[in-house]
Amino acid sequence: MTDLRPSRRMRDLGVVHQGAALLTEPARAFDLPAERDEAARDVDELSAAMDRIGQAHPFAKGMGLAAPQIGIGRAAAAVRPPGDAPSLVLLNPRITGGCDETDEYYEGCLSFFDVRGLVPRPLKITVETTAPSGETLTTGYERGLARLVHHEIDHLEGLLYTTRMNAGAALIPVEQYRQTGQAWAYDRS
Repeated sequence: MTDLRPSRRMRDLGVVHQGAALLTEPARAFDLPAERDEAARDVDELSAAMDRIGQAHPFAKGMGLAAPQIGIGRAAAAVRPPGDAPSLVLLNPRITGGCDETDEYYEGCLSFFDVRGLVPRPLKITVETTAPSGETLTTGYERGLARLVHHEIDHLEGLLYTTRMNAGAALIPVEQYRQTGQAWAYDRS
């Protein structure tokens, strides 16, 4: 009998699983523009992996993938927002600010996709990244997109979302999670 558990499907698609040392180590920053070609190759690999994963599983809340999750120990991540918005590429990302207001939603992780955990995160964050040219870029993210970006930056710092959960909060099996296929709900006011 074939194991069709969500985590097994992700492993079969090339996702590094929880317990691998690479997921607990800070990713190595790119020296840009000197390593521009290497960064481009890694981003291409992230994009190809996201395409494979996106074909195997729908992501109504958007999807993110950090380079360590596909076996590359470099500070690169990609985020596909929900809907038709273009993907974001994050090279050497660093959170430089955020608001005190937080929300708490369930998150999943491709590296241990059989469970979900309730994670508090700031509603707004400011992120500094490096362009391939070496230029520093600063961008603000809000709500669900802030959550996705923050999750991926955590990966690049060697952190899993479980480290952000409140003390005593338990992971739930994906079968008990009732929000699959639905975007995060935010008040539009």
